[in-house]
Amino acid sequence: MGGPVNIMKGKYGPYVKWEKINASVPDDLPPDELTVEKALELLNAPKMEDPIGELDGLPVFAKNGRYGPYVQWGDHDNPPPGMEKPKMSSLFSTMVFEDVTMADAEKLLRLPRHLGDDPADGIGIFSNNGRYGPYVMKEKDYRNIDSEDQLLTITLDEALKIYSEPKVYKRGGANLAAKGPLKEFGTDPVSEKNVTAKDGRFGVYVTDGETNASLGKGDRLEEISPERAYELLAIRREAMIAKGGTPGKKAKATKKKAAAKKKAATKKTATAKKKAPTKKAATKKAATKKKAATAKTAAAKPVITDIND
Repeated sequence: MGGPVNIMKGKYGPYVKWEKINASVPDDLPPDELTVEKALELLNAPKMEDPIGELDGLPVFAKNGRYGPYVQWGDHDNPPPGMEKPKMSSLFSTMVFEDVTMADAEKLLRLPRHLGDDPADGIGIFSNNGRYGPYVMKEKDYRNIDSEDQLLTITLDEALKIYSEPKVYKRGGANLAAKGPLKEFGTDPVSEKNVTAKDGRFGVYVTDGETNASLGKGDRLEEISPERAYELLAIRREAMIAKGGTPGKKAKATKKKAAAKKKAATKKTATAKKKAPTKKAATKKAATKKKAATAKTAAAKPVITDIND
């Protein structure tokens, strides 16, 4: 390759140029690391404009976009059958862009993959890759799965097993149920209500439906006993009573207090509005009175019409 290699500033970012060949400079490549050797490597790399193969008579491209590398089936002038635009699918994190083959592209373009229909309700279940990782999907119910490779191998039975279990999410490395109780302890001896452990905004807590108590620093959910759960609730009740509250009624009292405060504020505003016209009327009355007094004074003053009389 003879002739100079130049780095240029383009509309969509910097690029290197040799004669009539251009190549974009990756965003993650610092300018001080762009050597002649690296520029030649970019110029000699396969061009994204060239297809890596065909699928059902339409070209398949491997491209590097703003959100990472992906494969594309068809183009805007010739989209796949039944589609208004080209189909695109991101590369797995384990794939290398320069080494993507047509076989890889065909697997990726199969996503979202229909695993089958749930025999219980006839709703379809699909596997797909998303911004936050691989998942299975049943209408609007999304469940994470372990790896991207599993997207191509997971079966309907495996997906049904996932949906048969409580939906979970991760906090601190442990899976916690997104809905429903995390653990049940039995009936509280004081309130005689069922006690469960739940996950809330500020962490895991035990509750009997009236009183909530956070776990202590040394408590672990998987090791906590029913007796310890009852003890936590008892401690919480005592703390509420010491502050002048009533267990189980704090929320109602707060709500009532807030309503009363709002009502008082409304009444005060209405009174202020009612008083405002009175002040205006008083001002008007004073002005009338002053005008009348001025007129009276004017009438009392003698008027000289002829100085010879």
